[in-house]
Order: sequence, then C-alpha cells, then structure tokens
Amino acid sequence: MTSNNQQTDQASINHAIHILQQGGIIAYPTEAVFGLGCLANKPQSIEKLLKLKQRPIDKGLILLAAEFSQFKDYIEPLDDSVLHKIQSSWPGPTTWVVPARPETSPLIRGKFNSIAIRISAHPIVQALCRQCQSPIISTSANMSGQNMTYNTAQVRLQFKEQLDYILEGALGDSHKPSIIKDAISNKIIRS
Repeated sequence: MTSNNQQTDQASINHAIHILQQGGIIAYPTEAVFGLGCLANKPQSIEKLLKLKQRPIDKGLILLAAEFSQFKDYIEPLDDSVLHKIQSSWPGPTTWVVPARPETSPLIRGKFNSIAIRISAHPIVQALCRQCQSPIISTSANMSGQNMTYNTAQVRLQFKEQLDYILEGALGDSHKPSIIKDAISNKIIRS
C-alpha cells in the first residue's frame, strides 16, 4: 500500500505509525534516499526487514530518533564531551557509532558491541519517531547489493508488494546517505 500524494499529509503519517505499531515494515523518505524501517522494539519486525532486504544480520542497522533520549535503552552512557560532539551535529546527516548496551539486540547491532544512531532533520522521520515515541530502524530501501531508491516507483520496483506501506514524500537536500563516524575514535566509517 502507498500513500497517494507527493505531499505527505498527517493522515498518511498516522497510517504509517499504525503500521509500525502493528509490527509492519514501511518505506519512507529521508534526507537523501528512501529508507526501510520498523520500530526498534519489535524484534520480529527487524527479522522480517532483514529477510526482506536480504541483509546479513551481522552488518547491523541504524537507529533514527526524534530526540536523544529515545536512544537511552540501546546505548551506554556517554562522556559529556562525546555527547556534546554528537548533539552539536544533529539534527542532520551524521550517523554516530556509539557503545551499545549489552542487552541491545544483535538484530540491531549486528556482530558489533556498538550501534549506529542518528537524529534526522527530515520532518517525516521526525514525525514518525516523535509520534511513535520510539526510535525506528533505518536502512536504505533497496535489496542488498542493488541501487538505492530515490522515489516510490523505484521502491515498488525492487520490493513489489512485500512492504506493508510506502510513505510518499520528498527527499531532503542531501545528495548521498549520511556520513558515519565513530564517536569515540572520530574515525570516519562511511563518507
């Protein structure tokens, strides 16, 4: 199912939230590409997303949130200097890798003891996370190894009818996916 207008209205966002809360997988616009997501607290949904995308579990996924406090159940406490560095870059297209709590699911963190987190500047992502009161899993809306998707037609072409909902909307102003940095070492993982 797809929302039927390019301008994302509140009814479409509400429907996407309902789908997420029911354990569904949605596609949605981000700053640069379309993303696939589900709620981070729904392990069966994460498994479904990984299988659908044909993504190996050991790679890990990104968590998106509307505010930093939504990450507290997933990440270890951070030093003030690290926290300041991260928060001064948000909202925006920088994803930070931080130490994960031991109880954070390997479905999210993959083979790592860390987790990738970001507060998106995209208003649709902000609305989804804020209204769900939860971070959402984020990965690009493409099959592993395939081209990224920049519109709903490309999403439909790759996933056919396998997604629970495709949320229409304009991409942000970024021309490539977020930069990924390690918050402790400052190493750039993806530029």
